[in-house]
Amino acid sequence: MIVSWNTTNNCNMYCRHCYREAGTRLTDELNTAEGLELIDRIDRAGFKIMIFSGGEPLLRDDIYTLVAGAKERGLRPVLGSNGTLITGAVAGRLKESGAAAIGISLDSMDPASHDDFRAAPGAWQAAVNGMRACQAAGLPFQIHTTVMDWNLPEIEQLTDFAVECGAVGHHIFFLVPTGRAVNIEADSLQAAQYETLLRRLMRKQAEVGIELKPTCAPQFMRIAAQMGIKTRFSKGCLAGSSYCIISPSGIVQPCAYLNIPAGDVRKTPFDEIWRTAAIFHDLRAEEYRGGCGKCDYKKVCGGCRARAYYYSGDYLAEEPWCSYRQALSAGTSDVGPGQRKK
Repeated sequence: MIVSWNTTNNCNMYCRHCYREAGTRLTDELNTAEGLELIDRIDRAGFKIMIFSGGEPLLRDDIYTLVAGAKERGLRPVLGSNGTLITGAVAGRLKESGAAAIGISLDSMDPASHDDFRAAPGAWQAAVNGMRACQAAGLPFQIHTTVMDWNLPEIEQLTDFAVECGAVGHHIFFLVPTGRAVNIEADSLQAAQYETLLRRLMRKQAEVGIELKPTCAPQFMRIAAQMGIKTRFSKGCLAGSSYCIISPSGIVQPCAYLNIPAGDVRKTPFDEIWRTAAIFHDLRAEEYRGGCGKCDYKKVCGGCRARAYYYSGDYLAEEPWCSYRQALSAGTSDVGPGQRKK
């Protein structure tokens, strides 16, 4: 079970696809004591992995205290970062605090393209320098790439770069239109490209010794089964069943992209929210509609619930970017990528 806490809205970048629309610190962000209490409740709820993300989590002065608190409770603390603030000293201190790994964003082999996407000159080189600092400190890291139509041809090249620079994994994130990402929806993949890339990634996985993980692309589980490839994962979409996210101010929701509150940790303990929230019960029941409800792979895939919600207003609706469900529900679905019901 994995939980992600957006520890702050503060960020030194203004990325075009940011679901949090991060940039400036919020006035009501959880303080250190509240953060440690949250970590305790996350442990009580049975979670094993805790992701500290943002914004940029390294902009929190107490991040090392929070990481150490998670480690002391037996959680596996990991971070999601843009990598630009990681010096040798930062990497060393993270490791000493108990951080198990860190994910660093890199979206292109072309520095100018990455810098433009992240709206931060010099971001590419700073991120690569951060990776080198992690490697020198013995802190495992992985590369995170958000795939768009413009960087689609170079995904395998980024995987090769991850191998070369000592990363333990390459996680490829498929865009869900939320936050600032709604402004670049036209640059996201469509159903045919989506399917093709997932098959490319499954083939690439057989060639490299690091983990390739499509994220917000639950159909990779179906494709892996169709191609006879075994994975360590049990289901594609984990939202609400074995994953959730917490905002800087303590609002719990099923995932970063399904912006429906499940509760507020300042009013209700996190473990109680996880146990009782209605939206979590809905998602765990797996009673999907349309093609997803009829699909032979619904138990291992689940469809992207956030993408279903964006395009239809129903988080249990069929996944709009899945070409397999399109065959199952031919003539029944009037919603597809680029067409949001009003």
